[in-house]
Amino acid sequence: MSEALLTDFYQLTMMQGYFFEKKDDVAVFDMFYRKNPSNGGYAIFCGVNEVVDYIKNLRFSDDDIKYLKSLGTFKDEFLNYLKTFKFNGEIYAVEEGNIVFPHEPLLRVKANIMEAQLIETAILNILNFQTLIATKSSRICKAANNDLVMEFGLRRAQDRSAGIYGAKAAVIGGCGGTANVLAAKMFDIKPLGTHSHSWIQSFDNEIDAFRAYAKMYPNTALLLVDTYDTLKSGIPNAIKVFKELRANGHEPLGIRIDSGDLEYLTKIARKMLDEAGFKNAKITASSDLDEYSIEQLKLFGAKIDSWGVGTRLITSHDSPSLGGVYKLSGIERNGNFEPKIKISNDPRKINNPGYKQVYRLYDKDNGKAVADLITLADEKIDESKSLEIFHPLYTYRRKKVENFTAEPLLKPLFIDGKFVGNKRSVMEIAKYSKEQKALIWDEYLRNINPQVYKVDMSNKLWNLREKLINSHKNFN
Repeated sequence: MSEALLTDFYQLTMMQGYFFEKKDDVAVFDMFYRKNPSNGGYAIFCGVNEVVDYIKNLRFSDDDIKYLKSLGTFKDEFLNYLKTFKFNGEIYAVEEGNIVFPHEPLLRVKANIMEAQLIETAILNILNFQTLIATKSSRICKAANNDLVMEFGLRRAQDRSAGIYGAKAAVIGGCGGTANVLAAKMFDIKPLGTHSHSWIQSFDNEIDAFRAYAKMYPNTALLLVDTYDTLKSGIPNAIKVFKELRANGHEPLGIRIDSGDLEYLTKIARKMLDEAGFKNAKITASSDLDEYSIEQLKLFGAKIDSWGVGTRLITSHDSPSLGGVYKLSGIERNGNFEPKIKISNDPRKINNPGYKQVYRLYDKDNGKAVADLITLADEKIDESKSLEIFHPLYTYRRKKVENFTAEPLLKPLFIDGKFVGNKRSVMEIAKYSKEQKALIWDEYLRNINPQVYKVDMSNKLWNLREKLINSHKNFN
């Protein structure tokens, strides 16, 4: 299906305006976000693979043209241009799965202004949502402290695509698998799940339901024990079936509890299973979990080995939007580049002008990230010399960085409309993301009251920014 119309109406009306004004300027746009989700210290950049697919397949179908013509807004000459439209520009982006921070460009577009304008909405739609869910997943998995976390969100997601791409993002953020079978197939990730309460209810009694399930899946029997009475019925019946499985040469996987006081119930369940000789049986918990409830359950000693997380993950319940933006930072006319800036009374909403790069600075001794530095793209960083960086708003806050390496974060995806990047599998991205998190100090990654990671700008960029701000001071 054509996705060319996956855009805001004003993108098309502006494109037509540019077309008849004969504006063929080359524009530079940056995609970035201003505030970390969930009051956290970072985000995980996610959705690049889908941006690549969108750009590769960006065409207006005959049906698209017919629809636009029916609106009475667009002229035939412009519609004829759309018939042969394709993206011919360049896109650089941070690698999918990397750890990112507010205000730094995560994706940079340089293209004919009509091309660059059209793709804004779809890019933000893809990257905002997947980055949000990958970040929420990372926070939940951090709270779980290396326990298995399963993504259970499909039935509570905002429609099918959110369920599918949210599952993908959740695995990149750290989940060990998903209950969403279509997503598991599409992205070659592990499908996970047990059975529902309706399975138990469909039998005359609970133990018959457990026996039937265990007979069907003797080596992966994980029984849901809270349909009627967790402690008086569910767990005792599960133990009976586990003993029958063991007598036939099989070991049960464990139990799942989906309601009630999970701290209390899992402590008692652990004791009952251990006393019955099933110390290796796992206890899985679900029931509107998120990073905060998981941290509380961990803190008070709940006996939970794995976690099924749905609603509050797939909707990023406490922070349901990322708020990423796509801002013009420069125009190229007749071979000359003119930086652009948007000025606001809120200094956090002033965008950084120019054609830029972002460098991550690493301490050579321990390999950990020290800071990110936004520069103009033609700047070079000399790793043999010390580097003074400073806060872009509070410039008196300065730090000298020595004995460091600098890695450019924006990598080429498209050059002259041709894909030149490296598209990796979801599991490869998940592995990469885990490796990148290990390079960030834990105080920046903690879920509550994280330290603020340093994202500074070079002197050259800061001076350009101040010059443009000052040039507009008296503008009315």
